[in-house]
Amino acid sequence: MKLGVFTPLFADLSLDEMLDKVAKSGLDAVEIGTGGNPGNHHCPTDELLESEEARTAYLAKFKERGIQISALSCHDNPISPVKEEREAADTILRKTIKLAALLGVPVVNTFSGTAGNSDEATAPNWPVIPWPTVYSDMKTWQWEEKLVPYWKEIGELAEGHGIKIGIELHGGFLCHTPYTILKLREMTNDAIGVNLDPSHLWWQGIDPVGAIKILGEAGAIHHFHAKDTYLDQDNMNLYGLLDMQPYGEVKTRAWTFRSVGCGHSLAEWSDMMSALRTYGYDYVVSIEHEDPLMSIDEGFKRAVTNLQSILIRDVPQDMWWA
Repeated sequence: MKLGVFTPLFADLSLDEMLDKVAKSGLDAVEIGTGGNPGNHHCPTDELLESEEARTAYLAKFKERGIQISALSCHDNPISPVKEEREAADTILRKTIKLAALLGVPVVNTFSGTAGNSDEATAPNWPVIPWPTVYSDMKTWQWEEKLVPYWKEIGELAEGHGIKIGIELHGGFLCHTPYTILKLREMTNDAIGVNLDPSHLWWQGIDPVGAIKILGEAGAIHHFHAKDTYLDQDNMNLYGLLDMQPYGEVKTRAWTFRSVGCGHSLAEWSDMMSALRTYGYDYVVSIEHEDPLMSIDEGFKRAVTNLQSILIRDVPQDMWWA
């Protein structure tokens, strides 16, 4: 495995400054935003799509520092009921798939999206309980009329370009659990998989090691985000796991994103690295830093230090002892 970082946290740095920082930190890879929620601070997407010369010069900056691009990311809502949001998300996703193929980047990361409750809806609607049955009916309509048709088309587009889609299992979107992403994969094609981020699993009560076993067995892990979550049981007792308080309310929130090792032990993170290796994932572990208690540099350095101590880099040799 290799260690990388999702670069929106370095949005204030130029591309060259960001790459120098990553290289100096001893990392192997970067995950680059092309638009949508991550922005495109280090990727002039349209320029790169239009010019082979620009792509060559762009890739040279990575190569000279020994850094690879693990994924291009454009997290957004491509099935939003809001026409402008839906069209913008769809446009950047299609552009990103094409650009990834041109740059030789194997994975595009995004969200599955969430539709409204009808064609007349003005906002996304995320059903999370089967009763009253209006919620179950809404979920069925969203999947049959919006989610599956859209991702069938995008799955075919990605497959045609030799690209894997890594859908992040994030609350608020229709694919937010191992079951939902495997169901979508079954109803589309194998280009659809997961960008596995344990931080979103923990607050849902899902064991990341168990999720890795389930998704790894299906060959559905296309990328991996390294971000932790701290669960505050006292606050959970009051607010529940579907806590609507702003992320900045750390003192009272039920759960809070943390840098790697600050929410769960390194032993648990080590178990994840072992599970990834056991179930066939030997690609990049990409640090995502959204810790409200730490500066960008401190949170990033903490994650790098902790992950460097547990990452499994080498290919295993013959069992000389047996």
